[in-house]
Amino acid sequence: MTTSAARANVLVRALRAGLDRDPRVLTDVYTDDVRAWTPALSTDSRAALMAEFERLDDAFSAIELEVAPLDVSGEFGCVEWSVAMTHTGPLEVADGMIVEPTGTRVTLHGVTVAEFRGEQICALRQYWDELSVFDQLGLLPREPVRPV
Repeated sequence: MTTSAARANVLVRALRAGLDRDPRVLTDVYTDDVRAWTPALSTDSRAALMAEFERLDDAFSAIELEVAPLDVSGEFGCVEWSVAMTHTGPLEVADGMIVEPTGTRVTLHGVTVAEFRGEQICALRQYWDELSVFDQLGLLPREPVRPV
C-alpha cells in the first residue's frame, strides 16, 4: 500500500509538472484514464489532459508554486496551493480579446482534490477564483466607494 506521504509527493509533482508541462512526469503521475476538472478544462484521459497543458498560452513567467498538503489518506488527497507569476506575455481572456503584458506580479490561490489508484492519480478536481487574477491585472471595473 502507498503511504500518505508518498501520495502527497505525487500530488505535488503533478501540480509542478502541469505548470512545467513536463510530459515525462505527467505520464508518471496520472493514469491513462484520468478524469480532470478545473474552472478552465474538463478531460477524461491523460492524453487529453496533456493536450490541454500544451495549449496553454505563455502569458505568465517566473512562476512559483507553494503547496501545503491538507489531508492525504486512503485513496484521496487534498492540497492547498498558491501560484505567484508575472504577466509577461499576451493573455487571451474571452472572445479573442488579448491583454498585452503588464509586468504585474499576481498570485492565485486554489485547492486540488485528487483520487488515487495505486501510486497514480485517476481523478483530479481543482478550484480557484480566476477573477482574482483579472482583478490583480486591473481588468475588472472598480465600483466607486459610497459613504454609508
